[in-house]
Amino acid sequence: MRERDGMGGGLKQATALRRWTIDLAILAAMGLLMGFLGPFDSEHLPVAVLYGYWLICIVGGGVIGIGLDALLSRRLPSAWRRVAAVSVLMTPPATLLVLTTQTVLMSQPFGWPAWLNLLWQVWPIVLAVMAVRSLVWRRQAVRIETRTLIAPPLPEAEATFRRRLSAKRRGARLIAIEAHDHYLKVHTDAGVELVTLRFADALDELAGAHGWRIHRSWWVAADAVKAVRWRRGRGEISLSGGHTAPVSRTYRAVLKEAGWF
Repeated sequence: MRERDGMGGGLKQATALRRWTIDLAILAAMGLLMGFLGPFDSEHLPVAVLYGYWLICIVGGGVIGIGLDALLSRRLPSAWRRVAAVSVLMTPPATLLVLTTQTVLMSQPFGWPAWLNLLWQVWPIVLAVMAVRSLVWRRQAVRIETRTLIAPPLPEAEATFRRRLSAKRRGARLIAIEAHDHYLKVHTDAGVELVTLRFADALDELAGAHGWRIHRSWWVAADAVKAVRWRRGRGEISLSGGHTAPVSRTYRAVLKEAGWF
């Protein structure tokens, strides 16, 4: 047990060390970028002072922000709300760090008026720093795909409708029904057959079967569905045997409930 606990503790330490290493690398990179850009008239400083100043400010301020972020992580699970809250809370101490660095490196006066003037310059920078860090650590949402398990259709559920088909297709696998004026085009794995019947009557006869109406003129067997695509307000369903059928917006919810969206 002690050995296992020791291994768990070592793993946590290694993970924390790795995270801190990445965080410091991110902050150092942003500090070097700020030194290269030289905002707020800092480009006139000597090169060593310029880069040293921005590295101290960005890395030091970022460490303050990371600490606050860890404290608020349980109370604010939303990353972007936490970024906003942390940026506000870290601005006063980060501004004090900036002012102290300016005093040491540039011999600028230290006082509360100067601190207050710097607040509005520091806040946008710390907000950007914490936003960039949040983007780096952002985790992609886990996508879970679900499908409804389709049980084989009960023979009696389709029996009435199947009696309308020829002997060749009466026992074939039913794939889809397509309405054409006063007749139906019945798609099976034994071919297509035309049946004189209203679409509404066919739906009544197949009410107990495993299938869905997906369009004003299409009904499909559930176990014949291979894929469903929805793009720009239009849907298409791929069926066994290479058939395709349209999916209207009205009946999209049926397929969504079945787990196809």
